[in-house]
Amino acid sequence: MTIGFRQKLDALFTSISGLSVILMTAALVLVLGPILLKGASAVVFRGTVEFRQMQLELFGRGNVLDIQAETTEVEAARNEVYSIIDHFKKGIDADVQIKQARDIYREYGRQLRLRQIPSDKFTAWRQKVRKLRDALETAYTTSDEKEALEQLDFVLSQQNIPEVDDTAAGQYFQMARDYRKIVTEVGLDHKEEYADKFKQVEEIIKDIFGPRPGESTILMASEQFGMTRWDRTLFHLNRLLWVEEWVEKKPGEPLVKVQRPRVEQFAGTEMVKVFDLMEDNLQAMQHPKLTIYWQYFFDGDKTTGHFFGGVGPEILGTLLLTILSMLFAFPLGVISAAYLIECAGDNLVIRIIRTCINTLAGVPSIVFGLFGLAFWVPMISTISGNPAGSSIMAGSLTLAMLILPIIIRASEEAIRSVPHTYKEASLSLGASKLRTFVTVQFPAALPGILTGVILSMSRAAGETAPILFTAAVAVGGVPDSLFHGGTLALPYSAYNLAVGDVTGARVPHNQFGMVMTLVLLVLLLNIVAIVIRSRVSKKLLGH
Repeated sequence: MTIGFRQKLDALFTSISGLSVILMTAALVLVLGPILLKGASAVVFRGTVEFRQMQLELFGRGNVLDIQAETTEVEAARNEVYSIIDHFKKGIDADVQIKQARDIYREYGRQLRLRQIPSDKFTAWRQKVRKLRDALETAYTTSDEKEALEQLDFVLSQQNIPEVDDTAAGQYFQMARDYRKIVTEVGLDHKEEYADKFKQVEEIIKDIFGPRPGESTILMASEQFGMTRWDRTLFHLNRLLWVEEWVEKKPGEPLVKVQRPRVEQFAGTEMVKVFDLMEDNLQAMQHPKLTIYWQYFFDGDKTTGHFFGGVGPEILGTLLLTILSMLFAFPLGVISAAYLIECAGDNLVIRIIRTCINTLAGVPSIVFGLFGLAFWVPMISTISGNPAGSSIMAGSLTLAMLILPIIIRASEEAIRSVPHTYKEASLSLGASKLRTFVTVQFPAALPGILTGVILSMSRAAGETAPILFTAAVAVGGVPDSLFHGGTLALPYSAYNLAVGDVTGARVPHNQFGMVMTLVLLVLLLNIVAIVIRSRVSKKLLGH
C-alpha cells in the first residue's frame, strides 16, 4: 500500500466521519427542534387578559388597577355578545321564560301592596295580570305554533289596560313581542333543535371568555378563567365558526368529514350577529399581548390538569430523584468495578457476574419499576411507617439499580485505561494496593468514570417506568420527607398529560413545555458534569 493511497484513504475516512457527525447533528435538530420550538410556546406566547387575571388571582402578580381597567374594557366589548345570547336564550328556553314570568307576577303583587290598593281592586287587578302570565306560560310550553301566536296576541292586546301602568307587569308585553319574533323566525318545530345547537355555542363562548361576571362560584379551578393564550383562543374561535359533520357524498362510499359554517344553523335569527362580532372583535374582547412567562420554571400547578401554573415542583422532584439515585449508584458502582478489576480473578463466578451486569444494563426499565414496587416500596414503607408506599427514597433506589450496571461498566473501562506504570510506580514506592487505587488509579480514571456518570444521569432523569410505581404522583407537589409520599416529576407528568384524554388536548403547550424542560434539565446536568470532568482532566495534566 503506497503512501499516496493511504493518504487518500485517511482523507476518505475523515470525510465519512465528518459526514456522520453532520448527519447525527441533523437528526438531533430534526427530533429536538420541533419539541423545543413547541415547548418554548409554554414560556413565550401572546397572553390574553384572562392570563393576567389568572396571574393576579392565583399568584398575586400584576398591577391591580391596570388589570381592573383592562377587565372593564373587555367586558364592555363582550356585553353585546352576551346581550344577544341572553335574548335568544329567552326565546328557546321555556324554563327561563316561565321563571321570569312568575317573578314578574310576584313583583307586581308586591308593588300593589305598597300602593295600598283596596282589597277588592287588588284581587281583580291580580286576576287580570294572572291571565297575562298564564297566557305567556301556555305560549312558552305549547308546541302548536297557532296556539302560541294566539296566546301572545292576547297578551299584546292588553297593553293599554290601566292595571299594568307603571308596574312590573309591563314587562309581559316585551316578553310577548320577543317570543313572537322567535316563533315566526325559528318556528316551534325547530325549537329543540335550536336549543341543542345554541347550547354548543354557549359552551364554546364560555370556554373562550370564562364565567360571566356575577356567575355563581365555579367548583373546578380550570373553569375559573377563559382562554389565557391567544393561540388557544383562535382554536376555539375556529370551533365556534365551523362545525364538523360526517356526510355521505356518494351512495355506498365511506362518510367524509366536512366543515360547514356554524352560522348557517342560525340563519335568519339574531344569533347571526354573534358570529360576526366574535370574528371581527375578538382582539378587543381578549386583549392579546406578548408575554414571557419565565415563572413557568418555578410556579406550581394550580389545577389538576396543568391548566394554569408551571413546572417548578416537577423540576425539583426530578432533580431529587436523579441526584439521590446518583448518590446511591456512583460509590457502589465504582467500588464494584474496582473489586472486579483489582481483587477478583478471571474465574467462572466472576465471568457469570460480569455477564449478569451486562444483562442488567439491557433489561427494560419497566422491570426495574416492578421490582422497586415489589421490594423497595414495602421495605421503605415498613421502615418509615408510610402506609401510602410511594416515596422519593423508593424511587431513587429503583433508579439507582437501573443505572448501576452502566456505571460499573464505564468505571471498569476507565480503570483499565489507566497505564499500569502508574500502579507499578506507586507500589514500588511502598504504597498499599488500597492507597494506590484511591490516590493514583481512581483520580486518573475519574474523567472516564464521569463519562459513565453523564450517561447514567441522563437516563435516570428521563425514565418514567421505574418511578411510575415507586415515586411519581399525578397531583400534589414535592413532599416534606424523602420517606413519605411521592413527588411530581417531569417524565411522569408529561406521560400523564399525553394519556390524559381531553386534558392534554386542552393544554398542548404544557405537554411540549414539560418535555422541553426535561431536555434542558438533562443538558444542564450534563454540562455541569462535563465541566467537572474537564477540570479534573486539566488538573491531572498539571494545567
